[in-house]
Amino acid sequence: MNAVKTICVFGVGGVGGYFGAKMADSLNSTPKRDTEVFFIARGEHLKVIQAQGITLVTPEKTIQARPTLAAAEMDPVPDPNLILLCVKGYDLENALNAIRPRVQPHTLVLPLLNGVDIYERIRAVLTTGIVLPACVYVGTYIHQPGVIHQSGGDGRILFGQDPGQKELGLNPLGHFFENIGINYQFARDPFPAIWEKFMFIAAYGLVTAQTGKTVGEVLKDEESKACIQGIMGEIASIAKRKEIELPENIIAESMAKGKQFPFSTKTSYQRDVEQPGRKNEGDLFGGAILRQGRVLGIPTPVTESIYSKIQNKG
Repeated sequence: MNAVKTICVFGVGGVGGYFGAKMADSLNSTPKRDTEVFFIARGEHLKVIQAQGITLVTPEKTIQARPTLAAAEMDPVPDPNLILLCVKGYDLENALNAIRPRVQPHTLVLPLLNGVDIYERIRAVLTTGIVLPACVYVGTYIHQPGVIHQSGGDGRILFGQDPGQKELGLNPLGHFFENIGINYQFARDPFPAIWEKFMFIAAYGLVTAQTGKTVGEVLKDEESKACIQGIMGEIASIAKRKEIELPENIIAESMAKGKQFPFSTKTSYQRDVEQPGRKNEGDLFGGAILRQGRVLGIPTPVTESIYSKIQNKG
């Protein structure tokens, strides 16, 4: 495995900005630095980063860092050894088409976006490179152009082997992440963690978006709570058919997670749905559940009902 010398963070929103800032800050502080970090961003956010660098505000400290280069497209970026894909699900295909000419057989692709079908979607476009299935545990957002705020989470990346290239070694990024201070967890099989996170964000996201209620409000409402449990049950059935090993009490655990959030919390999908015309991740949640249910012969009536009501809002 080649050493990581060139990093491309494709998408510098909340997640990409968080990890991009931490990487740039750590590498800029390293004597005889020989690893470069490139950002792909857009709009006013890009302009501020190009002029002033990126600012990351965490509960512990504020980081100001400059990437080697921030650009709107891949043309000025050397062929990267590591690509962090940090776009939203609805922008994934465009991002993959942009990086595809630059992905070599030993390029590491780390997708840090929600969804249980991300690996398959990537492999439908990228026939080469090493794709490490992953999920991320951090709450971040763009506070203003050039400034990222962390609102929660431990900033951890969980990733595993490329299912199609297991002979390439267990943990190709562990040593590098340790050296630059990135919080990570390696899982030989990352898919249970990916599905567990999806169960929580999809069920709560769909029901809050459909009802307009906050996380606390849906937990107080028996009908809404039953819908969340129903969607989680459908996801669990799909995962079981796909031989994803989830804990037996996964639904109860996922329901309980909602109680850890402030009563007034709105999900990100809910906030997007509340703004007419704004892109949202409905297909990543409802669409993915319905498609996989049809393919596997798993009934998904609760998801179908809730998702159709959300779509009819538009």
